Amino acid sequence: LTHKYFDGVVPTVPADVDAGRAALAPELEKAASDLTAALDTFHFRDALKAMMEIARIGNRYLQDMEPWKLAKTDLPLTGAILNTALQLCGNIAVAAEPFMPFMSKRLRDMLGLGDISWDMLGSLDIVAAGSRLATPELLFEKIEDSVIEGQMKRLEDIKEQNKINSWEPAPQAADVDFDTFMKADLRVGTVLECVKVPKADKLLQFLIDDGMKKRTIVSGIAHYYKPEELVGKQVCFIANLPPRKLRGIVSEGMILSAEQPDGSLVVISPSAPTAPGAKIG
Repeated sequence: LTHKYFDGVVPTVPADVDAGRAALAPELEKAASDLTAALDTFHFRDALKAMMEIARIGNRYLQDMEPWKLAKTDLPLTGAILNTALQLCGNIAVAAEPFMPFMSKRLRDMLGLGDISWDMLGSLDIVAAGSRLATPELLFEKIEDSVIEGQMKRLEDIKEQNKINSWEPAPQAADVDFDTFMKADLRVGTVLECVKVPKADKLLQFLIDDGMKKRTIVSGIAHYYKPEELVGKQVCFIANLPPRKLRGIVSEGMILSAEQPDGSLVVISPSAPTAPGAKIG
């Protein structure tokens, strides 16, 4: 607006024109005081809120004064309003320096400000009347949703990698005697059929050739395998668990799997083709 109406030269404020500055000054001084106090006591979140309050004061001021409408009928008042708005921009340049020094520098360059000091904060005389503004430009680039999504995925990937890097095996379970261990009937079976259990995101239903008969086993590994990936695969399973009904399906055993550092499950298989029903021991 200053470029449009005043050829980029900061207008003066006539002595007899208030332009709302008297009402604005206490608000600005309070925000500046709150910002300084918060930084002095290391309350950085409160300090950032106070900095944003200066920007909000500026937004409200321009919306209330509407200089783009006044320019047609009262150019001196328009100049006073724009001068005040530029002073608020100068305050933002000072206030933002601890948080966004590069943005602050770009804004100072546009306002034609040289070195700044914290003592300027809260003043309505930061930008000199009669000075020339540089060509305005956007202070921030618009961040597209795709960029945000990419950064969020990157953070999730880093989080997962840190989880894997810091992984340690679970503590060893309590000792059991040999006879108790030998009661578990561990065998090898071949997957004949595998389908997802309806309305159960985690469950797969297996038909296993166990060398003696065919048996059904339900396993919660659907997040990690597609059913077709497991057909024809040999798996290790516990054969002598009591039958258990899951989602209306009687499961006759438990397929063995190992939990990876990232939480995924890997089905345990023999390292070489093995006769279905072969015992593991």
